[in-house]
Amino acid sequence: MSGNNVSHAHNKTRRRYLPNIQRVSIFSEVLNRPIRLKVSASAIRTVEHAGGLDKFLADAKEASLSANARRVRREILKAQAVS
Repeated sequence: MSGNNVSHAHNKTRRRYLPNIQRVSIFSEVLNRPIRLKVSASAIRTVEHAGGLDKFLADAKEASLSANARRVRREILKAQAVS
């Protein structure tokens, strides 16, 4: 997203609104190992609200996930089917 910084003198300079991207390690209970992902701070809160990484990825639509998250989702679903 982009917009303007507006000073007290009403000067406008262009600026960008960037997402708060973090490199995090989230533990998967089904796979019994941590998963490293690049996610936004709001996505971290969403995963915690959903009840963890396994439940979040199982309920998520595959089209809305990144390639890495899709791979992890398939691993989780396969591990849940086996057990």
